[in-house]
Amino acid sequence: MTSSTLAAPGSPAPATTSPAVDPGRAGLTALTALAPVVWGTTYLVTTELLPAGHPLFAGLLRALPAGLLLLVVLRRLPQGVWWWRTLVLGSLNIGIFFPLLFVAAERLPGGVAATVGAIQPLLVVALALPVLGERPTTPRVGWAVAGAVGVALVVLNPAADLDALGLLAGAGAALSMAAGLVLTRRWGRPEGTSSPVLVSWLLTAGGLVLLPATVLVEGAPPAVDGGAAAGYLWLGGVGGLAAYLLWFRGVGRLPVASTALLGLLSPIIAATLGWLVLGQDLRPVQLAGFALALAAILGGQLATGERR
Repeated sequence: MTSSTLAAPGSPAPATTSPAVDPGRAGLTALTALAPVVWGTTYLVTTELLPAGHPLFAGLLRALPAGLLLLVVLRRLPQGVWWWRTLVLGSLNIGIFFPLLFVAAERLPGGVAATVGAIQPLLVVALALPVLGERPTTPRVGWAVAGAVGVALVVLNPAADLDALGLLAGAGAALSMAAGLVLTRRWGRPEGTSSPVLVSWLLTAGGLVLLPATVLVEGAPPAVDGGAAAGYLWLGGVGGLAAYLLWFRGVGRLPVASTALLGLLSPIIAATLGWLVLGQDLRPVQLAGFALALAAILGGQLATGERR
């Protein structure tokens, strides 16, 4: 059985036995990478189109409407243990991740928040040992470290102020997403359940977890003009529904450490859009960071498989 085969529900994911160079995996990797590429547009959309001071509301609209729409279309609900598994996975990947991410974004400069988030591949490598039984290999660890350094070079301002609560929130967000990624790979999905059905459960569960947090923290929804409506539609339709369908399809079939490295595309895309659209500076050290981060992403896809 190869790494592209979905693990049976409740069983550890199969180990990768050799560097994957087949066209099938390359195509799946490219499609999965589109999700973090789309998520990289979130900062630009939020700052340029959405009303200020309502990041949780934006996260709620990204998850809950898309999840409910899929539930209505697919008409499939969890059964048995998948009720609590859905709550756990939806919370880790969305419901807990978003609030912590937004706290980090509000209390830290964007570069610091992105750099803290870039430790996620390292956390995935660490969690894969107890959860999936995959021992970290030198290439996996090396590329994860290189990716974090590359992202730091791209987005980190040496003069940036550090806030303890913001750093803890950023680390918590990275840990939440890493745990969600590893557990999603560990549990797979129920027999006969398609990937869109699983996505409908997780988006709905994550949105329902976000709902009370949004009401308690932000109160009433903001006024929405035409630009904000377009921004929310992008976040929910493309950044939510389409991106999560691609992401969780890849998570179930690709090596978990390689998939985690794809997440580094988000801060890279955000920095690129800041340069192209907002006229932000792009210095030589940032170009070096781009090259290092992209090399880490590519190298992580070609690295030898995890040992058991």
